[in-house]
Amino acid sequence: MTEKKYAVRYLKNTYYPVIIPDNISVEDGQMILVRTEKGEEALKVFTVNSQIASIWDNSDLKPEPFPFIRVMTQRDLQILDDIKKEEVESFFKCQALVKQHKLTMNLVQCRITFDKRKITFYYTAPERVDFRALLKDLTQVFTRVRIDLRHIGVRDETSILEGTGVCGRPFCCSSFLRKFATINVKLAKDQGMPIAPGKISGTCGRLLCCLTYEYSNYIDAAKGMPPVGSSVMTPDGLGKVYYLQFLSGKVAVKMEDGKVREFPKGDIEMVDADVNVEIDIPDINNAYAEDGEHIDIKQLEDDKNSSTGNI
Repeated sequence: MTEKKYAVRYLKNTYYPVIIPDNISVEDGQMILVRTEKGEEALKVFTVNSQIASIWDNSDLKPEPFPFIRVMTQRDLQILDDIKKEEVESFFKCQALVKQHKLTMNLVQCRITFDKRKITFYYTAPERVDFRALLKDLTQVFTRVRIDLRHIGVRDETSILEGTGVCGRPFCCSSFLRKFATINVKLAKDQGMPIAPGKISGTCGRLLCCLTYEYSNYIDAAKGMPPVGSSVMTPDGLGKVYYLQFLSGKVAVKMEDGKVREFPKGDIEMVDADVNVEIDIPDINNAYAEDGEHIDIKQLEDDKNSSTGNI
């Protein structure tokens, strides 16, 4: 019989192996206590399937196993509930001190280890923050505990808070993405996306992560597509390419009568002709928000405050 292997999901969607003693029985999805670099932490254990187990066995890059402490008892689960309540109270205490010191930092989350030896406050900030006075006050409020003030990016913030994207699925950054790729507005343009903040940006205020890993599919689909604004011959006559439907393989053409019709890309042919049709090609450098405000689309691209990997 193949030996079962277990892992826990930790920060940044990374799974860490956990070696469960033979005399301990655990079930998939059960809460256990492990020891991490932060201290004792309560995490959900998962059974590792045979394919992943085989990859781990033959890899030198797998994470170091977390030391197993014990399966959580009902008493432990009650303590965990109390800690979650304490995290909320601690968050608002720290937030009040941040306002008192008039610091330009946005408190995101508070986490307390199960052994209550360390409390971590995650925050975002547009620039470097001098929080020495804040830390001094925090040590007066939270005694006999290590305090960690950790700066993270806006993408990290969305990752740890979790939520649902415009697609209706859980955020990629909080479900399977482990690293943030560099994203620029060219990816949205090449995929024929409407260059408007509400259409191409996520909750974090930066360009959608899926623009990166869906890009290759759009590039393949765009092969054989004529450029927007080019003159083409269609089954209905001459016109100019108005917009492209990459995934459906259709090309929208503005005809000489001013009407826009869609044709399969195989039914049209580029021609060298002067077609009396005006095409408004949108300016991708700037865009309008939903309320009509003119903004610089470059603000949606990555910068030093997008992600820090400091979770």
